[in-house]
Amino acid sequence: MLEGRSCLLSRVFSSSCQPESKWPYMSYRRLEDFANGKRPLGFDGEDDQERRERKLCKLLNCCEMVETTQSSSEQSEDQQQAGVPSDSDSLIHRIGRDNSISCLIRCSRSAYGLIACLNKSFRSLVRTGELYKLRRQNDVIEHWIYFSCHLLEWEAFDPNQRRWMHLPRMTSNECFMCSDKESLAVGTELLVFGKEVTSHVIFRYSVLTNSWSSGMRMNAPRCLFGSASLKEIAILAGGCNSLGSILSSAELYNSETQTWETLPSMNKPRKMCSGVFMDEKFYVIGGIGGSDSKVLTCGEEYDLKARTWTEIPNMSPGRTGAAGEPDMPATGEAPPLVAVVNNELYAADYADMEVRKYDKERRLWLTVGRLPERAVSMNGWGLAFRACGDRLIVIGGPRALGEGFIEINAWVPSEGPPQWNLLARKQSGNFVYNCAVMGC
Repeated sequence: MLEGRSCLLSRVFSSSCQPESKWPYMSYRRLEDFANGKRPLGFDGEDDQERRERKLCKLLNCCEMVETTQSSSEQSEDQQQAGVPSDSDSLIHRIGRDNSISCLIRCSRSAYGLIACLNKSFRSLVRTGELYKLRRQNDVIEHWIYFSCHLLEWEAFDPNQRRWMHLPRMTSNECFMCSDKESLAVGTELLVFGKEVTSHVIFRYSVLTNSWSSGMRMNAPRCLFGSASLKEIAILAGGCNSLGSILSSAELYNSETQTWETLPSMNKPRKMCSGVFMDEKFYVIGGIGGSDSKVLTCGEEYDLKARTWTEIPNMSPGRTGAAGEPDMPATGEAPPLVAVVNNELYAADYADMEVRKYDKERRLWLTVGRLPERAVSMNGWGLAFRACGDRLIVIGGPRALGEGFIEINAWVPSEGPPQWNLLARKQSGNFVYNCAVMGC
């Protein structure tokens, strides 16, 4: 949760936005138009700089930061008396750049597009990603849920303000629309992996520009892999290549540099597996491997410092759905539904509608409670089970007579046994195809 008086800016800026319609802040293409002469937010000329800053200070409630403001003002006066030019990039001149940023990093990121409209300094701070880097350094993280119920359409949900938002529509060919897709959020990016004819392709959505781009390629393109992210990095392991061969290779992606690094290979090739970060190590769990497409019950741990993989027996929470239907092929069931909150591993058993927790010492799965009763799925498909800050979230919903709903339920494990809180509900004719949680 974001705290501090500076969150007032978020509430003021977002109060005029509808709960569900357009992305809550303007695209940066329009911001560039503003820089070329168009005037946003009713501000008209450099003569209004002081009025703008006074208004922003009021929104940030900076007037109560008496000691900080006084110190910054005295420093500015001393510089001017000494003949040192004032900092033209101090953002809010009355309190200085450092104090300005201290306020801004604690605002909801839904307000950053409007903040970027104020002037070039604010726009640069937001669009270059500097503000998000500073948030990460100061442990100010806001988690949003991104999911797709339609082939080329994505939505975001802010669980703090409980608001739906539409992303720009993806542009791709029909082959990509029909291919299996995976998704992953890392840093300020949402990556969507798919296939066009015989080649794999990655589409990248950037929070900084509110736009999609394509053209990124892994060193070894793949699909049906396990993946997870930690701050600005992500690891992808296993999966299938374009020929259908199951892979044991792995790669690390750095969203700051947009580069891929080949990692040592796992002990076992596997596809349709799941990935998580826990205790600053990456884990691949379950999946299918071998020439006979055998279900794997083991997991593997990757130590980022030692650059080594260690096999862990019985780490998969099991595939009870397949066990209950012996004729079901291994590929007919979804990969393990797992998530990590506060370095504890949880799993959703869709067949028994239970939540399980992994005992790291004894290497056992223990049932801790129930899933939301209306979280239906088709052999695990169409049900999202994710970590969202200190909460576990389940995205699914009931289906009847061709109509249905998407429901977002949340539970805070530190508060006791599963007690699911319904955050939002909306009508939808489709299941959740892809889902990712971005923390930035």
